[in-house]
Amino acid sequence: MHRHGYKGRKLGRERDQRRALLKGLATSLVLEERIETTLPKAKELVRYIEKLITKAKKGDLANRRAVIAGLSTQIAAVKLVDQVAPQLTSRTSGHVRVTRTRLRRGDGAQMATIEFVDELKPMPKSTDDTTAKEAKK
Repeated sequence: MHRHGYKGRKLGRERDQRRALLKGLATSLVLEERIETTLPKAKELVRYIEKLITKAKKGDLANRRAVIAGLSTQIAAVKLVDQVAPQLTSRTSGHVRVTRTRLRRGDGAQMATIEFVDELKPMPKSTDDTTAKEAKK
């Protein structure tokens, strides 16, 4: 079987399922700031999320829309662009870290945690709920 024309891991899924999986993992990572998954999924997620973070750091309308398309919820997209990305401006790449953790009990799969390299400070809540209103749109 030749791998011409596809860069990356197939993760035992068809294209649409694979895209949905990465979108879901990326959304969880942004909302939770640290997730545990299998090592191959974590490594593939690094490629996906780094590109989204770069777009979020630019923050103009086109890039904001690209981030919204790349994550499964608007709330996660708003958080990435308005809260997470401004805290990651000190570095040009390498925003996330993958650490091997344990072997999964059921099948012995290598598990890993993926998290942001920089410690993210929670943004102070504003008195008017403008971010909540923006997230609902």
